[in-house]
Amino acid sequence: MQDRQNERFAAAKERWGSTDAFREFETREAGQSLQQTQAAGDGLMRLLSVFGTLQNRSVSDPAVQQQVKALQSYITAHFYTCTDEILAGLGTLYGSDEAFSENIDRSGGAGTAAFAARAIAHYCKTK
Repeated sequence: MQDRQNERFAAAKERWGSTDAFREFETREAGQSLQQTQAAGDGLMRLLSVFGTLQNRSVSDPAVQQQVKALQSYITAHFYTCTDEILAGLGTLYGSDEAFSENIDRSGGAGTAAFAARAIAHYCKTK
């Protein structure tokens, strides 16, 4: 498990290491215990898994859009400032990156990542 997290961190640093958001993430994470970091990650996955329970609704449904807003707020509170631009990028990543999609679907059920991606895209488009 720790090896997988290290691999994800290395990939994220390579991809976004020069961004302000990644520097903010590193600063916040440096002040946390391993338990706090794991709890934040677990909370994120719980929020993402809720999209699995909402898949029978339209992405424009208020409950779905509220879930996107809750996700953005959670990321800002626990990881880095999640602007609308960053959120849109995360949505694209959730729906297109195999590792992210598999992880999200494992938590919320088949199709959760793709649904979350569509819901985030709608949220960002209508703001």
